[in-house]
Amino acid sequence: MSLSFSLRHRFPGINLDIAFNVPESGVTALFGPSGAGKSTVLAAAAGLLRPDDCRIAIGDRIIADTAAGIWLPPERRRVGLVFQDAKLFPHMSVATNLRYGLRRAPAGEIGFDAVVDLLGIAALLPRRPHTLSGGERQRVAIGRALLAQPRLLLMDEPLASLDAARKADILPYLARLHAALKLPVLYVTHAFEEVVQLADTLVLLEAGKVLAAGPVDAIAARADLPTARRDDAGAVLECRVLAHDPARQLTTLGCGGARLLVPLLPAPEGSLVRARVPAREVILARPAGTDIGAEVSLHNILAGTVRAIAEDRPRQATLVEVDLAGTALLARVTPDAVTRLGLAPGAAVLAMVKSMSVDMLQRRE
Repeated sequence: MSLSFSLRHRFPGINLDIAFNVPESGVTALFGPSGAGKSTVLAAAAGLLRPDDCRIAIGDRIIADTAAGIWLPPERRRVGLVFQDAKLFPHMSVATNLRYGLRRAPAGEIGFDAVVDLLGIAALLPRRPHTLSGGERQRVAIGRALLAQPRLLLMDEPLASLDAARKADILPYLARLHAALKLPVLYVTHAFEEVVQLADTLVLLEAGKVLAAGPVDAIAARADLPTARRDDAGAVLECRVLAHDPARQLTTLGCGGARLLVPLLPAPEGSLVRARVPAREVILARPAGTDIGAEVSLHNILAGTVRAIAEDRPRQATLVEVDLAGTALLARVTPDAVTRLGLAPGAAVLAMVKSMSVDMLQRRE
């Protein structure tokens, strides 16, 4: 089953033509510059904007099809909304704000106690919104949206108004939400760190068009996309914890066909984790007959094949995609390095990564 979305709409100065199919469960991030059409997608899904041409289906349930004359009003769509501003009722307690979401909701599987526990807001229930921090208000807003028993949750830059500390506070709760609920989420953000932390699927938008759509790990490693030209560009790896070596203070991760050593993790063996390898931290080398690993401090020397090469002119750099038996890394190197190493699509290469440069993002279970 999938969440199917297609939209055509004309605004002054831009024509939107956006279409994608994504898994029905999990978090789909809509990412791109201002004016790309991200918030328009949410407005159409919520029934707040009627496009010139639109079809939206959640699994086999069609909530909009302008060609067929189907346009469910917002109150019948079973769609939850979370905005930058939590928009809580100031005269109500947290508990009353939460129960407001239940008032007109049909019977569902998402219970009050379960939401309170999931979002860690039990201690906040008697308080009024003005006494809460920004992160606490957003958790309550998410809880209220969930208690409306939505079939689709829309989140429009929910962390944009928070400072770095408050954002760090709420990200673990959003990760728990992802793991606990089999609910499709469309998540709009300008912050790529939120994408790599939370999203399963990425829809990359620019000027009202879809540049690419697919699993986050596949999109993040592509050298030909704008995400590869960001300062924080890098590969996102879905990994399984294979073994711990307390004596060496290292953990071995299985990331597709690659094995990666990282500093010792608290995650149990067999659990799923997500890691990020910044492109600027990957060193490339020609395969050699000697054991390079015995001569350097690097733990990760991975044999791979060059998959694609693209220019990064603003940095006078070159982006190299490296295929590691189905798992991809992205390396940012100088054009001279590409020439000296004779790198070209199909060439054998070694990708070297320091254990300390691998960012561990979150548990995936």
